Amino acid sequence: MTTLFRTVGRLRSGYDPAQVDEFFSRARRVYEGDGHEPLTAAEVRETAFDLVRGGYATGPVDAAMDRLERAFVARQRTEFIAANGQQAWMDHLAGQARTLYGRLTRPDGERFAPARRGQQGYLPEDVDALCHRLVDYFDHGQSLTSEEVRGATFRRARGAKAYGEPAVDAFCARAVEVLLGVE
Repeated sequence: MTTLFRTVGRLRSGYDPAQVDEFFSRARRVYEGDGHEPLTAAEVRETAFDLVRGGYATGPVDAAMDRLERAFVARQRTEFIAANGQQAWMDHLAGQARTLYGRLTRPDGERFAPARRGQQGYLPEDVDALCHRLVDYFDHGQSLTSEEVRGATFRRARGAKAYGEPAVDAFCARAVEVLLGVE
């Protein structure tokens, strides 16, 4: 039996192979134009797989998902430019970037709502450091890639001393989307 990815040992957890195989089969059909159901880069980014004992190793699957998302963004960009022109694409990206900029201009420690009382969240200093890099990218042309934003890790904190995870995660996902559109 051929598998798409290597599996972890029987006692370790990995992604459910049936879910991963089905998703990648669907993605291939859609990308090659054989599928009737739509699939977007955002849907690729938001897809999650259950963890099961002996499943697929998560690292290689996550890397493949990142490449798949990049391929769907590239296709979207090509189709958009063919229909509307390069300037329209740049205007579209500028509009997406503006949705990020409101948070980027807020003071350190105030960019996102705090985590709920007693809940885990992200250390504001770590998130703010990434926000500074985004400002440097947008305002000064400093180097920053979607992979760097996607791979950013934030130390944990609790309650009012932390930024709430959902808002930060959504913001980072939008930043990745904007950066992929330029890359």
